[in-house]
Amino acid sequence: MNVLVVNCGSSSLKFQLINSETEAVAAKGLCERIGLDGRLVYQPTGGEKEVTEAAMPTHTEAIKMVLDALVNPKTGVLKSLDEVEAIGHRVLHGGAKISDSCIINDEVISVIEECCDLGPLHNPANLMGIRACMELMPGKPNVAVFDTAFHQTMPEKAYMYAIPYKYYDKYKIRKYGFHGTSHRFVSKETIKFLGLDPNNSKVIVAHLGNGSSISAVVNGKCVDTSMGLTPLEGLVMGTRSGDLDPAVLEYICNKENISVSEMVRILNKESGLLGLSQGLSSDFRDLSEAMENGNPDAKRAIDCLCYRIIKYIGSYIAAMNGVDAIAFTGGIGENAALVRKTVVDNLSYLGITLDEEANKARGEDKVISTSDSKVIVAVIPTNEELAICQETAALVKNQK
Repeated sequence: MNVLVVNCGSSSLKFQLINSETEAVAAKGLCERIGLDGRLVYQPTGGEKEVTEAAMPTHTEAIKMVLDALVNPKTGVLKSLDEVEAIGHRVLHGGAKISDSCIINDEVISVIEECCDLGPLHNPANLMGIRACMELMPGKPNVAVFDTAFHQTMPEKAYMYAIPYKYYDKYKIRKYGFHGTSHRFVSKETIKFLGLDPNNSKVIVAHLGNGSSISAVVNGKCVDTSMGLTPLEGLVMGTRSGDLDPAVLEYICNKENISVSEMVRILNKESGLLGLSQGLSSDFRDLSEAMENGNPDAKRAIDCLCYRIIKYIGSYIAAMNGVDAIAFTGGIGENAALVRKTVVDNLSYLGITLDEEANKARGEDKVISTSDSKVIVAVIPTNEELAICQETAALVKNQK
């Protein structure tokens, strides 16, 4: 089955055309500057990258350009759009009402709309992509794959905040978690790659990148995760603060005479590695290079990042009463040997020893703990697009 995977941002749209049986990517690309001048970057597998500058007032025009590129007689990979059998959409927030991926209908669209307050940057853009595909490819099944869905198996004790219960009753304020598509994919791949028993396993997934989160997975089901009501909670990230005392908001707002909304923007956009490094960079690669050259601001940022990862992994081991495997994934998790070494060296109490040579691995399935370690540590690259494709194909086949 050919599945078009669509990931819409407020002014961008990423896409891949994937065959669900062979897992082969036929083409991929990106639409940028939607609502402005517009740019399509399109690349068929094995072919040259093409860049087309054209007006994209809305996501509808962007999707249309993608579809035209896919059937272009010269560089397209399809003879007709009839060969696209389904469209899978990444959707940020499904709230408490949707606990798994689903075929999109009017009811699902209503839930996505209701959750726009919880995902103001993403959910409206996700809806634009969905509606554009429905308009341009009528009759094709569209599937929503929610970032929050995998974490809906968390028990109440893990997702509830210790605030007056009426706020949960009225507004469903709770921990939802994000990166769920990645956590689901990587936890399954970890179990398969390491030969663990899917029905008797405890796995921690560390999805580390510009946005980072950690999940605790027991027998394939999430029991806790680091992100919360929004992606701001948890680890130190590229520009997000992660965990902090809520009173910090009031204190800085009063001192700086700024609004709560402005303070939340600062916590999302100017904090994390960027804030700790005094504006040096939010990119781990830049900070790593700067630290090697003796920059103390870069070292501070990386030290804080690693410390928070170590704390979360330790707490999840306690919450699960043990762990069989720890998997690193995401841009930093798959490529930053320094972070993996720092974290693993601080888990020696578990009987883990790092294999220094194996830890040089970048972006490939690899066990990086020694054979005599009591807990296996591995690098497992994520593939959210493939995961969305698989979820979409499975739902569409079941519907037929």
